[in-house]
Amino acid sequence: MDCDLLVVGAGINGAGIARDAAGRGLSVVVCDKGDLGGGTSSASGKLIHGGLRYLEHLEFRLVREALTERETLMGIAPHITRPMRFVLPHDIERRPFWFVRLGLMLYDHLGRRKSLPGTEVIRLDRSPAGATLRRRNDRAFVYSDVWVDDARLVVLNCIDAAERGATVLPRTACVAAHAEDGHWIATLEAEGGMRHAVRARAVVNAAGPWVDEVLRGAIRANADRRVRLVKGSHVVLRKWYAGDHAYVLQNDDRRLLFVVPFEDDFVVVGTTDIPFTDRAEAVAIDDAEIAYLLGALNRRFALSLTAADLVWRFSGVRPLLDDGQANPSAVTRDYAFDLQRRDGGPPLLSIFGGKITTYRRLAEHALRELGPLLGSTAAPWTAGGVLPGGDGGVAAAEDFAESLRRDFPWLPPALARRYARTYGSRARRLIGDARRTDDLGRDFGAGLHERELVHLRDGEWARCADDAIWRRTKLGLHLAPPQVAAIARWFDAGDAARKAAAR
Repeated sequence: MDCDLLVVGAGINGAGIARDAAGRGLSVVVCDKGDLGGGTSSASGKLIHGGLRYLEHLEFRLVREALTERETLMGIAPHITRPMRFVLPHDIERRPFWFVRLGLMLYDHLGRRKSLPGTEVIRLDRSPAGATLRRRNDRAFVYSDVWVDDARLVVLNCIDAAERGATVLPRTACVAAHAEDGHWIATLEAEGGMRHAVRARAVVNAAGPWVDEVLRGAIRANADRRVRLVKGSHVVLRKWYAGDHAYVLQNDDRRLLFVVPFEDDFVVVGTTDIPFTDRAEAVAIDDAEIAYLLGALNRRFALSLTAADLVWRFSGVRPLLDDGQANPSAVTRDYAFDLQRRDGGPPLLSIFGGKITTYRRLAEHALRELGPLLGSTAAPWTAGGVLPGGDGGVAAAEDFAESLRRDFPWLPPALARRYARTYGSRARRLIGDARRTDDLGRDFGAGLHERELVHLRDGEWARCADDAIWRRTKLGLHLAPPQVAAIARWFDAGDAARKAAAR
């Protein structure tokens, strides 16, 4: 298999680079040893944000870039993003009022804020937002940021890349690569052991937490940069307050913790910042992290939560650019590139650091470095390139849900809303020729019909129950164990049928 660009790693950075490159007319292969976005990129806090606390570390350029991207991503992915208001109770013991107000004023004006409302100050004793808080002070700041379905953002970038000609290979590891006659010759190994060779004019190492492993193992190269692995864990609980706003808590260690509405009935709470030295595959939340997160909630809200109240928990390893900071929370969320050409040979670009909010700009930056080396003069395009499902002039998922209900009046309102939030305009492809709910096939529970499973398998590379119900959808929150087992059996049966047909 010959290509211009081999991208190793299909997290958000690798997926974004593959999409950008394919849209510029380059031939692309992108592979990942696991599921698309199956690592760090699906274990985030589900936010597109500037990084309010980065201002304390004087990272003004990073915050400005992230705030600008916040508006861009809302425009190209309106179905999987939505504006959200964040309530930040003032805690004079942590930060002075003037200090927080100044930071939020900068936050409002550093980037291009076109559609989001600015910061305001409220009285918690007069606002519903204060109803469940244990108030230390009566004032709170309310500012804007954006929620995003992180795992779907990765998948949509991969879908768009594939539709522009890229070859997308999940569950396929790059096990070796060497330079030969001006090209990279890479050996890719799929699950099950099947191997095939890729001949590429350039390689991008976007393996995230595994960037060093790929660099020193498969490619046998070194770099001046290093990543610093930091574990971030989140817990999911049932939502205990009214309203669609989020909370930002100033914890006793001065870290900011986020309480973010999730899937209507739940909240995601996080994150922790813990140095991590184990293999990234082994990441998992521990009891101390759970106690830390629940303790913060119980101190700030009139709650008595315990581990028994957890609905879900997840952890990811952030591959932060190692800038020498002693405090993991102070380590930069910026990114850096290492571009190598051994003896004038084929280019190898390794990516260190980054954050989900700035992935599109990172991809543009990568193509700015690689384009001239590959003879590409195509201009940047992704700032106006709507992601699959975000077209049709829809400003938000709710608008598209109304359109679906008009065209398919038999579709249950909750299902129409979920389809709109998940697939946007492409929900029509999923519904197809269905004329009633029964036409969607067996309901495995929570409105997950067989037709949707087929779509996830054949159109979005889902290969197991976890791919379908925890990454491409979040229906695992609503399914009972026997229903999850039935979905797993469905995937197993399809896999067995494919293997039998291949023999």
